[in-house]
Amino acid sequence: MKKFIYKRSIYPRMEKWLFQGKVLILYGPRQVGKTTLVKQIMENYPGSYYLNCERPAVKDLLASMNPENILRTAGDARIIIFDEAQKIRKIGETLKLLIDTHPERQYIATGSSSFQLVSEVSEPLTGRNVKFFLFPLSLQELSQQYDLLKLKEKLPDFLCFGTYPDIVDRLVEEQITLLDELSSDYLFRDVLQYENIKHSDTIVKLLKAIALQTGNEVSFRELGQLTGLSVETVQKYIQLLERSFVLFPLPSFSRNLRNEIARSRKYYFYDLGIRNSIIQNYTLLKNRTDKGALWENFCIVNRMQLHANAGKKTNFYFWRTYQQKEIDLIEEYGGKLNALEFKFGNRKVKPPVQFMKTYPEALFQVVHSENFADYLLG
Repeated sequence: MKKFIYKRSIYPRMEKWLFQGKVLILYGPRQVGKTTLVKQIMENYPGSYYLNCERPAVKDLLASMNPENILRTAGDARIIIFDEAQKIRKIGETLKLLIDTHPERQYIATGSSSFQLVSEVSEPLTGRNVKFFLFPLSLQELSQQYDLLKLKEKLPDFLCFGTYPDIVDRLVEEQITLLDELSSDYLFRDVLQYENIKHSDTIVKLLKAIALQTGNEVSFRELGQLTGLSVETVQKYIQLLERSFVLFPLPSFSRNLRNEIARSRKYYFYDLGIRNSIIQNYTLLKNRTDKGALWENFCIVNRMQLHANAGKKTNFYFWRTYQQKEIDLIEEYGGKLNALEFKFGNRKVKPPVQFMKTYPEALFQVVHSENFADYLLG
């Protein structure tokens, strides 16, 4: 079967910034499609030059930090792409030299870890870079191949096996094999190298504990007790997992209402296939006890993608009181609040009275498997 190539929603935003004197930074989880995306740019702009920064020869070339050597290698290419650029020491300084000496060319750097890439380019390229985050495939992107009826039929598959581009359209057996390979040491390569950890067992144990608490507030102390790690080590490892784009935090929303829980957070996975591989649970959705948590995670990621692809700088939170009244997602954009509750089954949910009294201008909406297109497809 010929592989379907999805057009990524982020592409038009990236293309808009080409040849405007900015280095474009494309980052996101491993295997999410960054290389495919930049190669699509190359196809649309013939003569572009591609450098795989994991190759020793490329590392040697860039280690010189000599822009003329780099440009001599790239020839007349107007676009030069540095794939997995975080592998290059002082990549930010190298890119600054290039754009300062030859601003007429376009430089694009990709990375699957923000350890070096985002941090190292931020200072040397202050005001000279534009960052783009690439998620796994969204429902909006999947609708290129599947109509609304088929999308609804495949929702259970997306919740169990995720939406990585190379995995989403495969047979179940192939999906499981690829996910298990991806969630092995390969997924944590940057974390392991950064901390000089020889085995990923500790990281996996921590991720399992977080995965089993999807949709619930996370206690670092409790995670430490479950994993045998100190609170400080738990915090450090979670931060590293965030920076390698395995999971992301959702903080609590509070405007100083006495009963609102402040400074608490939940953690979600960028891809549910990875989450389910970590806990080794590929059970059919109808037989799962964590269906609600999976749907919540899936919807939150898709809402984040919709806002990001629309270029909206949105703040995301959850809301909960000490009396256990809660809302899954609060979106804060343009001075307005949008409250969303996620329930896989179609049932009525009343908004918490306390929330609506405190924030009377906020919208409250329930997203379920019958109306998901209105909220997740854009």
